[in-house]
Amino acid sequence: MQDWSQLLKDFHGKDLAQRKTWYGEIAENYNRVRPRYPAAIIARAIEHANLSTHASVPAKILELGCGPGIATLPFAQLGFSMVSLEPNLEASQIAKENCAQYPNVEIQNISFEEWEVESGSMHPDREAFPKEIGNRFDAVLAATSWHWIPPEVAYPKTWTALKEKGALILLWNTPPQLSYEIYQDLDRVYQNLAPSIPPYARYEPVETQIDHFGKFGQGILDSGRFTNLVYDKLVCEVTYSLDDYLALLSTLSAYIVLDPETRNTLFEGLRAELEKICGDRLPLSYVSALHVAQKIG
Repeated sequence: MQDWSQLLKDFHGKDLAQRKTWYGEIAENYNRVRPRYPAAIIARAIEHANLSTHASVPAKILELGCGPGIATLPFAQLGFSMVSLEPNLEASQIAKENCAQYPNVEIQNISFEEWEVESGSMHPDREAFPKEIGNRFDAVLAATSWHWIPPEVAYPKTWTALKEKGALILLWNTPPQLSYEIYQDLDRVYQNLAPSIPPYARYEPVETQIDHFGKFGQGILDSGRFTNLVYDKLVCEVTYSLDDYLALLSTLSAYIVLDPETRNTLFEGLRAELEKICGDRLPLSYVSALHVAQKIG
C-alpha cells in the first residue's frame, strides 16, 4: 500500500500544464459516471460552515477545481452565489452547460494558481471582478480537487480569499469500487494485462480510505490557517452498468496514464470476467466525506 502522503506528492508533482489537460479526453465520462455527493453530506457541510440558504443576500462561495460541476450544481440549486474555477477547458464547458440556468454561478476556465485573489480573475475573456469580491468569500469549496493544488498555494491563498471566520469546505468522493470478493476474481486480469496499476487503484478497504481522510484533516490544522475542524463521512452503495463501470475506471488517473492499447486490452479482460460474475449490474460502494474548518483571524 502506498502511503497517503506519497499519493499527494504524486498529484502535486504534476505541473500546471499537465493538470489543465489531464481530464480533457474523458471529461464527458467524468460528468456522466463520477459519483455524486449525497444530499446529507452537502447539508452537513453547509451547517458546519454556517452558511444560510435563507439569507436575503446569498452567501458567496469560491469553488476550486469544479470539474464538470458535480458539486457546483447542488450548491447552485440552494441559491448560493458561486465563482467556480476549473483549469480544464472541456470540463469547464460542461460545467457552464450544467449550471446555465443559475445566474448566480460563474464558471471560469482558470486555475486557482493563476486566479488573482485581489482582483478576482486574470481571465483574458472577461473583465475582472470588482476588487472587494476577492477577499470576501463566505466559503471556499473544493470537491475532490484540493489535493491537486500545492499546499503552499492552497492554504495561504484560500485564507486570503475568505472573509473573517469564513469556512474551508472540502468534499471527497472515493471512486466506487467492487467488493473485495469480486476484486479477488479480477486480480489475475490486472496481473496479466496491466500489472503497473498500483494495488490502491484496484481495490482499497473502506477502513483504509477513512484512515487516509483522518490524516488529511490533520494537515488542514497543521497549515496554521484554520481551526475548528469538523470531519464527517458516509459509506454509499450504488449500482453501475458494466459500461458505466468501465467508463468510471477511464476517469481515474492510474488508468489515464496507461497507453491506449493496454487500457483497451485491460477493459476487455475486465468486461469478460465481470460479465461472468455480475452480468450487467455491478454493486459498488464509495466513501463520501467532508472536512470543514474555520479561518483563523
